[in-house]
Amino acid sequence: MSDQETTHRGTCFCGAVEVTARGAPFTMGYCHCHDCRAWSAGPVNAFTLWEPEKVEVTRGEELLGSYDKSGSSDRRFCTRCGGHVLTNHVPGNFVDVYAAILPSLPFKPDLHVNYASAVLPIKDGLPKLKDFPAEIGGTGETMEE
Repeated sequence: MSDQETTHRGTCFCGAVEVTARGAPFTMGYCHCHDCRAWSAGPVNAFTLWEPEKVEVTRGEELLGSYDKSGSSDRRFCTRCGGHVLTNHVPGNFVDVYAAILPSLPFKPDLHVNYASAVLPIKDGLPKLKDFPAEIGGTGETMEE
């Protein structure tokens, strides 16, 4: 890790599991899909996507539980408090560290994904993708706000 690279630390709800992310995510945004909404217990999920080598569980890895409903999103949570920590998106080769657990990372979203499933319309001027970017298997189609 270079001296120029920022380190962000975050924890689960009880603090037993700690995640360290180095540098900056390659994108940040909001997901409106049903699975993310159900998992986050909210109308939208804020994500930060990182290359896997930039994210490390630095404390409490033995406390991480895992749930993968779709076969493509291995959602990790603390088995002590239930706090959500991260999701490994193995087919896409990236890790989503939930924006809410990284207090030192300024959240600057780039886009909305799965906006066709939105239950909370958001007018913020950001691109609204119907599903996912074409580079990761979506149509790349945008929608009106």
